[in-house]
Amino acid sequence: MSHASTTGAGVIKAFTSPGSIRLTSLPPLALYVHFPWCVRKCPYCDFNSHESKGGAFPEDDYLDALRSDLEQALPLVWGRQVHTVFIGGGTPSLMSAKGLDRLLSDVRALLPLDADAEITLEANPGTFEADKFAQFRASGVNRLSVGIQSFNETHLKALGRIHDATQARHAVEVAASTFDNFNLDLMFALPKQTLAECQADIETALSFAPPHLSLYHLTLEPNTLFAKFPPPLPDDDSSADMQDWIHERTREAGYERYEVSAYAKPHRQSKHNLNYWRFGDYLGIGAGAHTKLSFPNRILRQMRYKHPATFIEEARSGNAVQEEHEVGARDLPFEFMLNALRLVEGFPVHRFIERTGLPMTSIEPALKEAERRGLITRDYEKIAPTPLGQAFLNDLQELFLKDS
Repeated sequence: MSHASTTGAGVIKAFTSPGSIRLTSLPPLALYVHFPWCVRKCPYCDFNSHESKGGAFPEDDYLDALRSDLEQALPLVWGRQVHTVFIGGGTPSLMSAKGLDRLLSDVRALLPLDADAEITLEANPGTFEADKFAQFRASGVNRLSVGIQSFNETHLKALGRIHDATQARHAVEVAASTFDNFNLDLMFALPKQTLAECQADIETALSFAPPHLSLYHLTLEPNTLFAKFPPPLPDDDSSADMQDWIHERTREAGYERYEVSAYAKPHRQSKHNLNYWRFGDYLGIGAGAHTKLSFPNRILRQMRYKHPATFIEEARSGNAVQEEHEVGARDLPFEFMLNALRLVEGFPVHRFIERTGLPMTSIEPALKEAERRGLITRDYEKIAPTPLGQAFLNDLQELFLKDS
């Protein structure tokens, strides 16, 4: 049973019968901060991003709203330590050095931040100023995630990126000279991309010896320009060849593939993303940010107002959350597997029990079917996707989706 009610100034709360959930301990907590502006919206992007007119955006008003949003959320996370912070977007590197310093100062003032917290900032080439990034580092950012996507001029234009190949290389050089820990985002199976062009992109990335690589297969997401006007993409066989080559080449170069699209040098995995994939908790503040928080007998999800102007207005009035609902016991197995099965290592059995509050018997039929199809391996301690399960991940995850 479920019903919706309206509380406060238009907040929609969908209440569901959570069923029997009992958590004996709470998972680690992370903080996600969303910055919603970009110089230009990319045709493949389905994130909550908005073009800044002439590069202008209301930085001070937005920072005020973020602090207000965080203050309103404090009762939900009172006393819990934050282990990672991720500032994503949009293009957070558009923020001024002063603005980012203020943001991180507010976070430290309001939350008990782990002394060794991983603090990541997303940045795009074309917004790289060496002095500003040195100031970001001085403010406490200790990990940079750079949205390169490609080093190929033709492909950058096809993707609608604002930077060129020279700026892409310059961005990596600045990242490498300023930060000990950084990630490069690249995509493959791009419009008209050949295997040789894919290989050239990856080789260029490897030449900078990044501690971490995120290598994504381009997908046509709903409600994007590419979905409306699909570009000519490599066929399935060609993109599979690219992916196979990437797996082998990164392994040769000393990277471990630990998630579907994530490759890391030893001890350089993204701690923030690992927390998502391990079904940890996260508080999301900012326009359109999502939250997942655990309590002894329930798991809560929230979403903030998406449009920046609306978010600023609602956060000022003490009502940044647009929607929230409790995750019912029926939906928890799928939500857990949607994350955990992305990890190559899979997950220990005790983590499912601890993070969902459910017994293993609740997923036994799905596990048996997954095992029968050769999609997982399991024993009394651990469950992991097989190479076949990784290749058909959506099919594997859907086995845990229960009809309402």
